[in-house]
Amino acid sequence: MNFDLRLYDQLLQFPLFQGLSRAELSQLAGNTKFGFMKLPARKPVVAEGQPSQQLYFLVGGSIEMSTASDDGGYRVVEQLSAPYLIQPESLFGLHQRYTCSVRTLAECHFITLSKDEVLRLLSDFLIIRLNYLGLLATQSHRLAHRPWRRSPKSLEERIVRFFIDHSSYPAGSKTFHLLMQRLADEVGDSRLDVSRVLNSMQARQLLQLRRGRIDIPSLERLLM
Repeated sequence: MNFDLRLYDQLLQFPLFQGLSRAELSQLAGNTKFGFMKLPARKPVVAEGQPSQQLYFLVGGSIEMSTASDDGGYRVVEQLSAPYLIQPESLFGLHQRYTCSVRTLAECHFITLSKDEVLRLLSDFLIIRLNYLGLLATQSHRLAHRPWRRSPKSLEERIVRFFIDHSSYPAGSKTFHLLMQRLADEVGDSRLDVSRVLNSMQARQLLQLRRGRIDIPSLERLLM
């Protein structure tokens, strides 16, 4: 497989490029200044608060995304694998900065696109413009729907809702670094009752409790 075909296959993993014909992909590849980046394990990719100046397409490997509460009282760490596009919504809008920190877990390969190149692609290709709008609209619809969901009926459901609402991706491994009292404050219940529910969930192998943190091997299992 030659370089162009490899690039085509890598790009087509991402919704942003879905629907492009082979001819359009060839035109895009020939006229676009792609960046290619390889990072070893445990290296930073972006930092929370850093200005967003390009898109990072993870095409190989796995990353760790860490997001902290505004007051720094707790944070969630998520493990994500390729293909994954890091916070495309941060490239435009009022606050053009990353809201999370990302580092590699294993050797990772990225394709990057500068903001100028993204703007040119949005101008030149209607399908990319529609796909980008689709990504932003999907996120907006999801956030707008949150206040209208059925209220949790039990403390366990409130705890699960907290975990889901504070995850960027609704599946996979998550680690919540927070104290039991802080979780109790967030879900509006006592520390004792929260501890009882978490221990019940641990007994069912839905999560694992450690000092100052909660490990969730599979977030989707909490919804079953």
